[in-house]
Amino acid sequence: MSTNSSNRKLGLTARILIGLFAGIGTGLLLKLIFGEQGDLIIPLGFTSLSIKSLFVDGLFHVGGSVFVSSLKMIVVPLVFVSLVVGTCSLNDASKLARLGGKSISMYLLTTAIAITLAILFALFVGPGTGVDIPTNQVFEAKQAPGFAQVLIDMFPTNPFKSMAEGKMLQVIVFALLFGVAMALSGKPGERLASVFSDLNTVIMRLVVILMNLAPYGVFCLLAKLFTTLDGGTIFSLIKYFALVIFVLLLHGFVVYGSLLKLFTGLSPVIFFKKMRDAALFAFSTSSSGATLPVTMETATKKLGVKNSIASFTLPMGATLNMDGTAIMQGVATVFIAQVFGVDLSISDYLMVILTATLASIGTAAVPGVGLIMLAMVLQQVNLPVEGIALIIGVDRLLDMTRTAVNVTGDCMVSCVVAKSEKELDVDMFNDVNAGIDMENVDIHNLKS
Repeated sequence: MSTNSSNRKLGLTARILIGLFAGIGTGLLLKLIFGEQGDLIIPLGFTSLSIKSLFVDGLFHVGGSVFVSSLKMIVVPLVFVSLVVGTCSLNDASKLARLGGKSISMYLLTTAIAITLAILFALFVGPGTGVDIPTNQVFEAKQAPGFAQVLIDMFPTNPFKSMAEGKMLQVIVFALLFGVAMALSGKPGERLASVFSDLNTVIMRLVVILMNLAPYGVFCLLAKLFTTLDGGTIFSLIKYFALVIFVLLLHGFVVYGSLLKLFTGLSPVIFFKKMRDAALFAFSTSSSGATLPVTMETATKKLGVKNSIASFTLPMGATLNMDGTAIMQGVATVFIAQVFGVDLSISDYLMVILTATLASIGTAAVPGVGLIMLAMVLQQVNLPVEGIALIIGVDRLLDMTRTAVNVTGDCMVSCVVAKSEKELDVDMFNDVNAGIDMENVDIHNLKS
């Protein structure tokens, strides 16, 4: 009674924030206790106890890894089932092409704006001017596949293998084809559609259960991160670090808010309030894919986006939307050019904008996509790829922030596309309490 009652009084966002700040505080405290040795050994008679092994490499590592794995566990079932449900409910097959065109256009537009803003602010601030960092680090860039190969790889030869390996573009393509086939199958398709609809409801409930475990997972993830974070590296790159954070926040709030208002007339304030949980999840996990279940729940249950739209735009956004990465690339390109004393022309910067925007689709399914895209951009304007090694030390923390920006952009585009297709429940969007009741589960009464 008391536990469940307190949970209901304390909202999910508040609980996640408590876990977040408690994790950061615990990590910094342990780092302070460890000192220069990097660990604290407590003698216990004939043996000794390593605090780092017990907490950082033990409790925090296991708790954080289990939390992220649990989220990733339901990504493929959620994407496949929800996309099948959304696709088979379409009355017009041509709507798929229309949705794809609108979604990809919006994602490319926001990516182009993001990297343009990053370059302009970087040129104005000059994050690499006067920076004296040893440049003898080595970074080996992986080779990105050609665009033609990316298109070929989108179509799975074995859809079950694609699901097992988490290849989202292949899962999306198979789900779309399967949904269209169901829609064209008459009564058998209708019977199967009801099964998938029930599966979708159950999976979304599983998402809610995992959301209630989020405060503990967030605590473990951030406690481990801030125990191992090198504050000296951040300080030496403070200008670069602060500029990337500033442009990310500018893009996340001003650009997304303006585009939402311009294309839909909806309130950006309400939108950002409802995005808090998903943004916190994204910040903690540093993965748009792992956050996808929460993003889906936010879009459909709080923002009023119909499942037929959200099931299409959000998985695509989690794969293709690279706004946060584009901002990092823009600032990093200017930073590396200034550190190495290379003057780039206006045509070089225009090439950076074009390359990064188009590469966001061409490298979507490649692991380590952010650094691969940056390597492509640097090579395009003849900058040393080894310069990436200079910024890797602070990239982990920046990655958390840019993932939150990417997830926010996914939902913004979903709202825009849904409004244009008249598939947005405006009353639900404007209801500040929409979806809150669903965030709590009573494990003591499973039939409720």
